Amino acid sequence: MKEPLVAIIGRPNVGKSTLFNRITGSRKSIVGDEPGITRDRIFGEASWAGKTFRIVDTGGIVPDDDAIIPTNIFKQAANAISECEAIIWVVDARAGITPLDEELAVLLRNQKKPIFIAANKSESASIENEAAEFHRFGFDLFPISAEHGNGIGDLLDAVAPVLTYDAGLIEEKPEEIRLAIIGRPNVGKSSLLNKILGEERTIVSPIAGTTRDAVDTEFMFEGKKFILIDTAGIRRKGKTTEMAEKMSVVMARKALERADIAILLIDATEGVMNLDASIAGYALDSGCSLFLAVNKWDKLEEKETNTAIEFEHNLRDQLKFLDWAPLITISALTGQRVSKILPMVAQAYEARSRRVQTSVLNRFFEENILQPKGGTAPSAGRSSGSRLKVQFIAQAGIRPPLFILFTSGSKPGLHFSYLRYIENRLREQFGFFATPIRLVERHKRAKTAKRS
Repeated sequence: MKEPLVAIIGRPNVGKSTLFNRITGSRKSIVGDEPGITRDRIFGEASWAGKTFRIVDTGGIVPDDDAIIPTNIFKQAANAISECEAIIWVVDARAGITPLDEELAVLLRNQKKPIFIAANKSESASIENEAAEFHRFGFDLFPISAEHGNGIGDLLDAVAPVLTYDAGLIEEKPEEIRLAIIGRPNVGKSSLLNKILGEERTIVSPIAGTTRDAVDTEFMFEGKKFILIDTAGIRRKGKTTEMAEKMSVVMARKALERADIAILLIDATEGVMNLDASIAGYALDSGCSLFLAVNKWDKLEEKETNTAIEFEHNLRDQLKFLDWAPLITISALTGQRVSKILPMVAQAYEARSRRVQTSVLNRFFEENILQPKGGTAPSAGRSSGSRLKVQFIAQAGIRPPLFILFTSGSKPGLHFSYLRYIENRLREQFGFFATPIRLVERHKRAKTAKRS
């Protein structure tokens, strides 16, 4: 059996061939402004997320045209649809929904296959707003620009998981989970790394700043590939004197930029400090999933019981913006609860990679935003006397999860309490464990009626 097939279909001149060339990295399909240039099916190969698959470019479908060439094009496209495992339906975001798109929607609804709408020519936020109307067809929507490459990664992130393979046909490369250990100098980052690995791979020393650069260590755990990044202790630049330590700040922030998940290590014997919050902010800005690991907990347990309770309360109070980040108390020296870290990290990676089906997200919108249960939703916000209204919600990305809130009204500006409400409902409904959720408002100003 060959690799699974993905079909690119759509009406004429929407950019199917440009998308084909972009995905395959080739120039097999001729690209031009004249509709109907592609008449025969053109096959290519593509790879994404460790999977290799075939992709087929089809001619522009014109179902109601009796001319010989359009009829043949339709037949070729119909064959591709019947043979493929997934369909990428390309539409023109600038032109909006056309009668032919309506016909194609009816045709595709009868296909029991995953269908992804690629709203092409979405080079700007304003065009993305216009593309949102294609959501009403009920398929997953991805604003893209085949010409510039925008949004192609998000589209393929959704397509790759639905493809199936014969056992033994393709050996998938395990995804890499990049984990960074961050924190102030001398809180035990290298000791934690060594305890996780079970061997001495980095220098462990009580001297602050022993680790100068980010050190990457690859290892496997329960069939998953991890890249463990140990970072130098982060200091405020104004209080760093040695050039090597100044570079450690830069290296640590760069490590966060390429990490999926970060463990913020906090010293239980010293308590939460302002720099801990600053470091957490770096991780949050980079989009990392985050855990709060309180190290040297064995020393704190030697004190009175209520001391531990007060410590956790104080930590949550000073890091209120991370109330979604799980807290784990450990001892990197003795190994206390260190074995729980990697399973939690794997769970967080799965959560940050989660894409909610459009139909499920539509139901969430109806129950929590359009008609919230119990009427508990706060006001979305008001602008110039006109109440802001969220028209619908769409997931635009993963790692971390990104949701677009399409609003209408005289001016944009959803209230922070309303955004917090939506974020909390998303977490409750879909379990985005240890993962930041990004919410972006896309505002469409209401059109004013023309005076006659």
